[in-house]
Amino acid sequence: MSTERRAPLDRRRVADTALRLLNEAGLEGLTLRAIAKELDVKAPALYWHFKDKQALLDEMATEMYRRMVAGTRLDPAGTWQDGLRTASRGLRTALLGYRDGARVYSGSRFTGIDHAPEQETYLRIMTEAGFTLAQAAQAGMTTNAYTVGFVTEEQGVEPLPGQRREGYDVDERARILADYPLSAAAGRELFTDYDRQFEEGLELLIDGISARYKIA
Repeated sequence: MSTERRAPLDRRRVADTALRLLNEAGLEGLTLRAIAKELDVKAPALYWHFKDKQALLDEMATEMYRRMVAGTRLDPAGTWQDGLRTASRGLRTALLGYRDGARVYSGSRFTGIDHAPEQETYLRIMTEAGFTLAQAAQAGMTTNAYTVGFVTEEQGVEPLPGQRREGYDVDERARILADYPLSAAAGRELFTDYDRQFEEGLELLIDGISARYKIA
């Protein structure tokens, strides 16, 4: 008889397993049954921890956030612009680490208060720079929505780095749109060099926030 002991089944272990399987199956293929099989337990055992798939997605998003913060923290002494850049770049990197990462993260609810220390640091940076609390919250929400939305579109073209979906060949697109030269030429701007695109869009947002609230 084997005396090997398995790690106890808890929410973080299940979420960790789900995140590993996400890259293989994508969001549509990620099921509680598949996760249970990977953990070598019966599917009903997972319902002790998660009432449904959305509850699991909430924990997965929270775990993604934990890992992001572990590798990217805001500098309390930095500028508000750098705070937004750091948070947005860190979130994008975290989401790109998983197939459908942005879709998992979007609309999910954090399952604890892991986000509170970084949020407090962000709000303090912003309010000390002259933003009202409402303005700071709006700026953060807007840049967060931009980042999640950008990565959602990016992963729609490249589900994983270096992997491009069929139908997004820019040369073929240009051929099909030959009668619309500007639209044809725009393909390279729209569907390549996502790092540059993201940074340009982020700077547009930061400039807009500065102009809107008149804070340099």
